[in-house]
Amino acid sequence: MRTDGRVTFVRANAGFAANVHRESAFAVRLRSASARQEATADKAPRRVRELTTGGVFGINGAMQVQQWQTTVVNFFITYGFQMVGAIIILVVGGIIARSVGKLTDKWLTKQHLEAPIRLLLVRVVRLLVFGLALLLALDKFGVQITPLIAGLSVAGVGIGLAAQGVLGNILAGLTIIFTKPFRVGEYIELVGVYGQVETIALFSTTLLHIDGSRVIIPNRKIVGEIMHNYGGTRQLSLSVGIGYGANLKQALATIHQILDANPRVLKDPAPVVGISALADSSITISVSPWVKVADFYPAQLEIYEAIVEQFRARGIEIPFPQREVRLLGQTNA
Repeated sequence: MRTDGRVTFVRANAGFAANVHRESAFAVRLRSASARQEATADKAPRRVRELTTGGVFGINGAMQVQQWQTTVVNFFITYGFQMVGAIIILVVGGIIARSVGKLTDKWLTKQHLEAPIRLLLVRVVRLLVFGLALLLALDKFGVQITPLIAGLSVAGVGIGLAAQGVLGNILAGLTIIFTKPFRVGEYIELVGVYGQVETIALFSTTLLHIDGSRVIIPNRKIVGEIMHNYGGTRQLSLSVGIGYGANLKQALATIHQILDANPRVLKDPAPVVGISALADSSITISVSPWVKVADFYPAQLEIYEAIVEQFRARGIEIPFPQREVRLLGQTNA
């Protein structure tokens, strides 16, 4: 009996241990499943948050892109035809302004107006035509013209006060263009500078020197100043000396022949040739022909060279400066 009871007790303990082991394994699996569910439940709200707050690729970003697209589409639907009409008006206005400018330039050329005045008037006509087209384009686009003009007027006053020097040059340029104290191609001297007038613009006047350099003078420095205008021609002031024993008439005739043969010397007005001084060792002959501004320096070189050659060929003496010194109280040995 004890043996059977002991065996029964051992079997009962073994069964109980197996049950406990199975229950422990089941509890571990249950806890693992609960942990996986909790992790899945924790990831789900995070994914939802990423989708709802995820920038451009999230729900809010997609809504913002859609709103922008809707706004752009509505803008083009509302103002698209007006924009197209305004662009067409500007393009047509630019073409008309260019055509009207060309016609104006041809008409002014027939009227024999100077280039600066013609250029100024053509630019003014083009700006007026294009400005009218711009106003029509703005009106087509729905912009109120009256407040815009008022604002531009106020801004113009401020700009005028800030740019007095520039406006002064423009007004002086208009004064020069319309009063014509000098023209393009003339030789002038003023405010310590001189040269041939190359261009007359609204802001400045450009003078050209014989060496090719240019002097640019602001127009407001010209108006009101004393100016020497030589015009398109200049008079040379040359001189040559001959000996007191030379044939004076032959020397004068030779100089006249040299001037007549030089193509740079103008026939009208006639050259001025004559005795200008009786120096210590020579008779000074003044030679003053008229030449064009561009021939001023080349003509001097050519005339001097021809005088020296012809005087040597004809035996006309060009004396050196000399003095005769006599000592008193000495007798010849």
